[in-house]
Amino acid sequence: MFSLALLFAICTSQAQILGCIDPLSKNYNSAATVNDGSCDYASARIKPKYSVKLDAILKETSSLIQSDSLFWTSNDDTDTALYEIDNKGVIQNKIELKNVTNTDWEEIAQDNDYFYIGDFGNNVSGNRKDLHILRVEKQSLSQHNPKIDTLSFSYSNQTDFKKAKANTTNFDCEAFVVSGDSIYMFTKEWKEKRTSVYVIPKLPGNHIAKLKESYNVKGLITAATYLAEKKLLVLAGYSKSLSPFLYLFYDYNESGFFSGNKRKIKIALPFHQMEGISTLDGLHYFLTNENFARKRIINVPQQLHQFDLSAFLANYLKQ
Repeated sequence: MFSLALLFAICTSQAQILGCIDPLSKNYNSAATVNDGSCDYASARIKPKYSVKLDAILKETSSLIQSDSLFWTSNDDTDTALYEIDNKGVIQNKIELKNVTNTDWEEIAQDNDYFYIGDFGNNVSGNRKDLHILRVEKQSLSQHNPKIDTLSFSYSNQTDFKKAKANTTNFDCEAFVVSGDSIYMFTKEWKEKRTSVYVIPKLPGNHIAKLKESYNVKGLITAATYLAEKKLLVLAGYSKSLSPFLYLFYDYNESGFFSGNKRKIKIALPFHQMEGISTLDGLHYFLTNENFARKRIINVPQQLHQFDLSAFLANYLKQ
């Protein structure tokens, strides 16, 4: 009995060949059976299928989530309203959230019952002690009487709360997703140009955000969208010179989002400060950028864009 079990274990071990199993990569190994996260990709750049200008009231749009056929967005510090827009950027609805503040709203995520609004922007001085996420019951929005809870948190490894210079902290955050019973936050690390994943339970209360993993994205992460059942995470961001990009993380294992394929795709829209991203099918994506203007030389209006990533993800999603 023992020898048969040993023989089975040896055969199973020999059958598993680690390597890059994505045919789109430069180092695809057709003999590999287990993805080891080693795929290397050629540089890629994409343009939007279309772009539309958003209403001036959304010039600070900082988030995007799709619910049914419409989108929800919010401004990062100008008001406490949620705006519902269609795929042409036209505002269909506006709901005021009362008895809350907007220090720096940076992202919206959702599950079946709630919207989650991240008031955790921390780039001004890096020492906020009031970081939190608002949880808004979806059904109450339709009744125009929003029910709101608060999830407060602090970073497990932040020990220095001295005021820092603007845009120098590693404890800024503008992106998160909700999955299962947890919230996963992706930092915008001004100093290291990485993103780190912190996790808290998706329950009201005071929490310690535990550091899970980090990855060098060589940029500033500002938005996230996630298809858990497809093992697909897409982050949006930009460089310090405002060159926007997408980062695709897919076919990962239980050890973390960054254990599988990792592909950076540049967006051919210079000086676009991408702030929101959403997808329903993993192929077609909507992104928003906020207004960016500098001394009459640059004036990029707030916009909604659609991108098609079928060329990069269709084969994987068909599996």
